[in-house]
Amino acid sequence: MEFLTKELIYQKTPQQITGLLYEVCIDCLTEAIHCIENKEYPEANSKLQKVNDIIERLGAGLNYEAGIIADQLDTLYNYMANQVILGNLKKDVPILQEVLNICEQLASAWNEAMNMGDTKGQRLLHQKTNAYEKNVMVLSRD
Repeated sequence: MEFLTKELIYQKTPQQITGLLYEVCIDCLTEAIHCIENKEYPEANSKLQKVNDIIERLGAGLNYEAGIIADQLDTLYNYMANQVILGNLKKDVPILQEVLNICEQLASAWNEAMNMGDTKGQRLLHQKTNAYEKNVMVLSRD
């Protein structure tokens, strides 16, 4: 990932910033999992706090005028944040791997939609809905 300065961030579009947030979230989750596997719990805790901060920012940036997908993403972000807390408390790698998988799916769909441009916005909606639907069954079991 490129080194970001405030000036560089101000030059990014909101869509590009969202993509960067996903990227940093994935990086922090990956590092936190590695730290837990190596019993570096304070460092893992620090990384997981950053993950939840990023998830909170992603949720705060939702455009609820976009329709039901925003509500669904809000639910998914809340689930992810709760799982990060649980995974951090229990030092449970599989829980964190699940969150990482969800985040990777969302990032992939987001990046593909950004690369397609505005004319293919419906595909983004479809992919995000699929990412949501793949993981909503987890919510209904809890």
